[in-house]
Amino acid sequence: MTFLLPTTKRPSFRRNAESALLAVCLALLAGCASGTHDTDNPDWAQAGMPPPPKRSEADAEWKESEAPPPPAFDEKRLEPIAMPPYMSLKFGVDPATITITGDGVVRYVVVATNRTGSGATLNAFYEGVRCSTAEMKSYARFNNGKWDRVERPEWKSFRDLNSSYAKQLAEQGLCRGNAPRASVKDMIANMRDPSRKLQ
Repeated sequence: MTFLLPTTKRPSFRRNAESALLAVCLALLAGCASGTHDTDNPDWAQAGMPPPPKRSEADAEWKESEAPPPPAFDEKRLEPIAMPPYMSLKFGVDPATITITGDGVVRYVVVATNRTGSGATLNAFYEGVRCSTAEMKSYARFNNGKWDRVERPEWKSFRDLNSSYAKQLAEQGLCRGNAPRASVKDMIANMRDPSRKLQ
């Protein structure tokens, strides 16, 4: 009589691979539950929770470009700024002095003259306007035939000004909402448009 010895079944390679894969999946799930995620891993984004946005150059603090020396101006070229009738001065901007910088500043020379006098220039100002923040800065003042630079020019809100001409100029021509108009030509055309609302 022949006796057969019982044989012990060995786990197959496939079963070992499945067990190893299950262990890896469980480890990954445990890692996700711990809250330590590699947010730069695209697999994390595909899981339905994209990584937080990274900082970019647009988030850097805004810095104004250096203002060049005041440009020459001519009273004969002035475009008038509509002002309230009770103002004793009238204001105009020389279109040839208007520039739009890459950082969103509009610079210009504005001239103040006496409404009732012979039209002699009282003062001229080399200034800049930031449409995005409703602010202006004075870089230099023209007196007695020469420019005097402002030692520490600072941005000031339109509300802080003694005169409202910078705000009026911004609204009447330089700005369109919170940004400069597309070109100096567009700014001047808007100032000359008889249908625009004047204050």
